[in-house]
Amino acid sequence: MTTPTPRTPRRGAPSGARRSPLTSRVALGATAAFAALTLAACGGNVGAAGGGEGEDFPSGPVTITVGQDAGGSTDLIARAVAEGMAEDLGVAVPVVNRAGANGAVATEEVAGKPADGYELVLLNASLITITPLAVSEDEAVDLGKLDVLKGLSQDDYVLLASVDSGFENLDDLKGASGEIKYGTTGVGTGSQLAQAALFAQAEIDGTAVPFDSGSPALTAVVGDQVQVATVQLGEAKPQIDAGKVVPLLAFSAERNQFLPDVPTAVEEGYDVPVSQYRALAAPKGLPEDVKARLVESIDAAIASDTYTSFNENNLLTPHEISGDEVTTEWTELADKYRALTEEYDISLAEG
Repeated sequence: MTTPTPRTPRRGAPSGARRSPLTSRVALGATAAFAALTLAACGGNVGAAGGGEGEDFPSGPVTITVGQDAGGSTDLIARAVAEGMAEDLGVAVPVVNRAGANGAVATEEVAGKPADGYELVLLNASLITITPLAVSEDEAVDLGKLDVLKGLSQDDYVLLASVDSGFENLDDLKGASGEIKYGTTGVGTGSQLAQAALFAQAEIDGTAVPFDSGSPALTAVVGDQVQVATVQLGEAKPQIDAGKVVPLLAFSAERNQFLPDVPTAVEEGYDVPVSQYRALAAPKGLPEDVKARLVESIDAAIASDTYTSFNENNLLTPHEISGDEVTTEWTELADKYRALTEEYDISLAEG
């Protein structure tokens, strides 16, 4: 057979231009898919998805489904991991977006597929730990339907104030007269929970203004339509650096490495550690050898220099723990958040 031509660096980019991480991942993903098809044409161990009895895993593409739209942080994480997994597994690892219900639509869909290793889902912890506090029991996603493979990263929330508000720190917010309007990234999100719990513990009068994602919430606080808002750091950092918003505190358990001068809510005396975590999972009941091979490929992907750079460029903190550790951690967080809402009489369903 004809040996595939090795990949060469992309040429023609303007001098000093920063290549889009998404563009790079799409190109590399296409290369991996081409390599898989070439192996199949030459009689290699790549065949139809799902494989067959006696074949080594994987014998076809391994799909990662994302429950959010393309271009967001969850989607970008999935594509970064997929790139490295494709190289390690020797098959294409396409990413499919199935947005809806904070990821519940995609998760339930994947959970109902055969447990053969060819269908994975990129999970947001909030779907398991926070969303159940805002929806009915029938609508909540059960982590027990999945085999969690690997934890990936931590994305921290930061409380921002508009420049016009005059708030420089939490004491300024606590001392403000009148009711405060605070923007959230939606009902049943970490943004909503973090602020509601902080305001309750600090006895701050506030009215939640829910938006449908971080971008409009950030726009609202920049324009002083709300005095404060909580969004994920990756979205907020450019506006922080530009001086268009003021970071008051972070909701991580420890200070974020990308905001070393900004205190946490915990440091300020409030028990509100809320971060977004991501993990890869598959339908429950994976064969042990298939599960081991998938974990091996994920480990190879996140150990690469490309993935390390991706985390740094997107202000993500590595949180690369085992699937069992993810299950334990998220279950404990779900219990903690439920206790918080009960103690302070917080209803996330109300916005």
